[in-house]
Amino acid sequence: MNPELGRRVRTGTFETNVHDLGTAAEDQPPALLIHGSGPGVSAWANWRLVMPVLAQQRRVIAPDMVGFGYTDRPAGTAYIMDTWVQQALDLLDALDVPQVDLIGNSFGGALSLALAIRAPERVRRLVLMGSVGVPFVITPGLDAVWGYEPSFETMRGLLDIFAYSRALVTDELAELRYQASIRPGFQESFSAMFPAPRQRWVDAMASPEAAVRALPHETLVIHGREDQVIPLSNSLTLADWIPNSQLHVFGHCGHWTQIEHSARFAQLVTNFLAEADAIR
Repeated sequence: MNPELGRRVRTGTFETNVHDLGTAAEDQPPALLIHGSGPGVSAWANWRLVMPVLAQQRRVIAPDMVGFGYTDRPAGTAYIMDTWVQQALDLLDALDVPQVDLIGNSFGGALSLALAIRAPERVRRLVLMGSVGVPFVITPGLDAVWGYEPSFETMRGLLDIFAYSRALVTDELAELRYQASIRPGFQESFSAMFPAPRQRWVDAMASPEAAVRALPHETLVIHGREDQVIPLSNSLTLADWIPNSQLHVFGHCGHWTQIEHSARFAQLVTNFLAEADAIR
């Protein structure tokens, strides 16, 4: 059985692959986890170490956003923020979930910011990890990720960019992620998503500064100090702009905070969300 497959939920005109686990206590919003935008990515690949830990305390919902993973890829889909925000809202409506704690990784951070700005009542708390969503000059690392052309060697090189710890970057993992990237439809949608020049996609994912500064939500901003994909300065900007924010920086950590420091990440997020549970 493929662990990347969850349940299928109708979202607008297509079906979304969703992992849905754990149980929410009364009046406790589920956690909605939004993955990043690497080649061959899926919700499971991003969150596999974190989901079962968070699900001990609350309901966890982790979808494959359209264009990624095992969600349908309707012909003519525009891979833009409006599409992804609408998919997330359609998913919450389909699951009859009025409000969530929103946890976004990288691209998922930009999506989480956009969703919180457009539908603030649907979000209780925000967690932004290695997040896009503010203006920055594209890094060579992100340019390489978005410009990926499938091969084992290229995937192995990307893993070196993603992770600080070389112990994580094995041939087995590179082969697994390479095979994921060449499944039918995966590379076709991925290559259509971020064609060069790629600075424009960074810019397109940025939310207006005034809108970010107006966010009322308690927000936890997390970053890896050695991140080569998204600069640490992004999270410093977010922590500066978002009024009710706190910032946690992991040393000896690249772009994979939730993998390289999974136990500490899960504990940090659990504590942050439990604080809101206690005062609801």
